[in-house]
Amino acid sequence: MANTSARMLRLLSLLQTHRYWPGSELSQRLEVSPRTLRRDIDRLRELGYPVDAVRGVAGGYQLQAGGQLPPLLLEDEEAVAIAVGLRTAAASAVTGLHDSSLAALTKVVSLMPPRLRRRIDALQSQTQPAAPWGPTVDADALITLAQGCRDDETLRFGYTARAGEETRRHVEPHKLVSLGSRWYLVAYCRDRNDWRSFRVDRIASPTLTGVRFRQRELPAEDALAFVRAGIRSIPTTYEVRVRVDAPAEHVAAVVGRWGTATATDAGTLLEMRVDDLFWPLAVLASLDADVTVESPPGLRDAVRRAGERFRRA
Repeated sequence: MANTSARMLRLLSLLQTHRYWPGSELSQRLEVSPRTLRRDIDRLRELGYPVDAVRGVAGGYQLQAGGQLPPLLLEDEEAVAIAVGLRTAAASAVTGLHDSSLAALTKVVSLMPPRLRRRIDALQSQTQPAAPWGPTVDADALITLAQGCRDDETLRFGYTARAGEETRRHVEPHKLVSLGSRWYLVAYCRDRNDWRSFRVDRIASPTLTGVRFRQRELPAEDALAFVRAGIRSIPTTYEVRVRVDAPAEHVAAVVGRWGTATATDAGTLLEMRVDDLFWPLAVLASLDADVTVESPPGLRDAVRRAGERFRRA
């Protein structure tokens, strides 16, 4: 086995049966020389795995029983990646994932060697992930949708459209896409005979049908491109144009990918396309700069009302 990490994991899985393994049998199973096997055993001992050895022609190895659970077989970068991933998942928009992610993180950290544990503890104590601001989705529903995508199995579910219309759908799931604070299911809808992207937070009671299908060709470069194209085609209620007395770089950093900031002679032009005025109002309040609302009139009214509330406060 050329891959050292894979070989080490294979060796560990064999030893954790707690049976006695002759050295020759282990070498044969791992396809390595006795010398390489001895080096791998020494590496496991360095990581804290108590491995007994019997020398001689009939010598072999056995993992001690009854000891404490040994540390994980992870490189430093791998351990940090797991901790960061679980920490991020704890702050995700998936309902119920917070507690399970923190519980998993606690278990993983407890199995790490003390040196790595101190590094991860530093990461946990000195970071504070932001809470999700978008709609949340059900973890069980997300798993069901993912299983349908993986196994090429059709799904049925209820769906609430953007305008509030409720329908039942029978789809061939293709891929799940996480974009911003939302999850989308890209699927071929058998009821509409066309490709669709469904917001997962609007999907109700998804169920697997047990019916397999052959994947069709997606009319886009990939699922992410398909979702983005669909979002751009959705008609928005408001087209926001605001002049901001601040550098374009500052405005762009505040609005993120939800709008554009263009430097002009009359100041930075902030443009956004939204279906609700709450988000542009929050952006303007975060800019800490003088602004001139060009459109829509409703945003000017919203800014005026918010200013009056703040003055009364």
